[in-house]
Amino acid sequence: MLAFPDVRLAFGESDEYSFVLPPSTKLYGRRASKLVSLVVSCFTATYVRRWAEFLPETPLLSTPMFDGRAVCYPNLAVLRDYLSWRQVDTHINNLYNACFWALVKGGMDQAAAHERLKGTLSSHKNELLFSEYGINYNEIPARFRKGSTLIRQRAEVRVKKPDGSWGVREKWVLQVLHVDIIGNQFWEEHPHLVEP
Repeated sequence: MLAFPDVRLAFGESDEYSFVLPPSTKLYGRRASKLVSLVVSCFTATYVRRWAEFLPETPLLSTPMFDGRAVCYPNLAVLRDYLSWRQVDTHINNLYNACFWALVKGGMDQAAAHERLKGTLSSHKNELLFSEYGINYNEIPARFRKGSTLIRQRAEVRVKKPDGSWGVREKWVLQVLHVDIIGNQFWEEHPHLVEP
């Protein structure tokens, strides 16, 4: 988002990120292919450059590659539906993975773990985690259950003035949130995200 100031919001989980531009953006003449190629290449380059910062003990063994596409949603309701679906998908994937890896760490091989989870509902997975492993799904960190939402927020920051003294001024800063974006509360708290 630092490289593309027009991006109002980004939502991500695992290796999937969505970047939201306002309808009023003029970035690169609104050319979809230009936007996609530059956002994907910047995302990939940043991913590689910062890998060791987040996974210092794990060497990057292959070249990461990401695909991309541009979609023009006709209105805020459709955009919110899309982002809601992404957050629901985050929850579904995380709940499955939490169960799968609990079973594997508990001694089950991966094929048997997949078979045990096949066709199970969320309620069954929650029960499995709690009754067999003492894991309350709601206590798993929100970043895994809800994904990461990046927004710009107004904040007071300390700045050094030309005379060398310190002062405070308001500035847009990036924030990473792990919150519900399906309900209205998030959107009501951040109306600047949906202004034209």
